[in-house]
Amino acid sequence: MYETFQDRLVIIGFPCNDFGGQEPDNAASIMSFCTRKYGVTFPMAAKIAIRPPNTNALFAWLTSKAQNEVMDSEVRWNFYKFLLDEKGALVKVLPSAVNPLDEMILDWVQTAI
Repeated sequence: MYETFQDRLVIIGFPCNDFGGQEPDNAASIMSFCTRKYGVTFPMAAKIAIRPPNTNALFAWLTSKAQNEVMDSEVRWNFYKFLLDEKGALVKVLPSAVNPLDEMILDWVQTAI
């Protein structure tokens, strides 16, 4: 998806060790692993905390209707997807089980772009 739409779409990975201890390494090691194992070419942010009490400010905004003015949500596992429009408004939250190449996402990307 990133390689197909990278001129019109931003994808950023946020490594987090809050879910089952799956990301214990540092950001460089995580990026190396993701590139080698999954072919990741999109940008990866520094490792963050998503769950309280140390919730990263971006994820506090993404998951709080009081802040994002759209919806409350709870990240339950790695690989949650937050879709934002070109103005930065939250549009949709998708759980880990939804494949990034799901038709729903591809239709949204192609319509939004």
